[in-house]
Amino acid sequence: MIGRLTGKVVAETLDGVVIDVGGVGYELAVPLGTLGRARADDAGRVTLWVHTHVREDVLALYGFGDETERAAFRALLGVSNVGPKIAVAVLGALPAAELAQAVARQDLAALKGISGVGKKIAERLLLELRDKLPAVAATPAAAANGAPVPRPPTAAEEKLRAMLTGMGFKPSEAERAVSTLGARAASEPIEALLREALSLLAK
Repeated sequence: MIGRLTGKVVAETLDGVVIDVGGVGYELAVPLGTLGRARADDAGRVTLWVHTHVREDVLALYGFGDETERAAFRALLGVSNVGPKIAVAVLGALPAAELAQAVARQDLAALKGISGVGKKIAERLLLELRDKLPAVAATPAAAANGAPVPRPPTAAEEKLRAMLTGMGFKPSEAERAVSTLGARAASEPIEALLREALSLLAK
């Protein structure tokens, strides 16, 4: 079973990446924003923590920026009627720390707006994740080795990334635009941010 991969991203799609490791291309499905949260070394290689999902007819790989996100994904898979597609959508909208906060607040509205998550599944997530996610979010991998813990992306930043990728930009391009906008991405109107992001990406 593959647990972690380090290599260069050679292709990106709306819902996944192909990462080259020693000449072998691994195709992984990833939540929105994963590449922005993943660490890259000086050679441009990223490290993704991997969950290997095996069914009778398919073997699929799912990649995450750190162990915390992967642990949250696995916790989501433990919820009744939640498969990998919904789990990826949830973490694309709410990274592990934000998901844990939503569960702690019992914030049904935060989950109901996610693609594929209706009221019944949202209620089930709030109930079944209650005792699982706080520990997940409280122990990010970066803290274990003394590295600084990155700030979780805000809902506005994730929305802007989704809008840009929906317009055909690569996830890495969307991440670059959002990073350039900095703290403004969390405070200014989304329409103004989108116009400026498009201007940045046109250069």
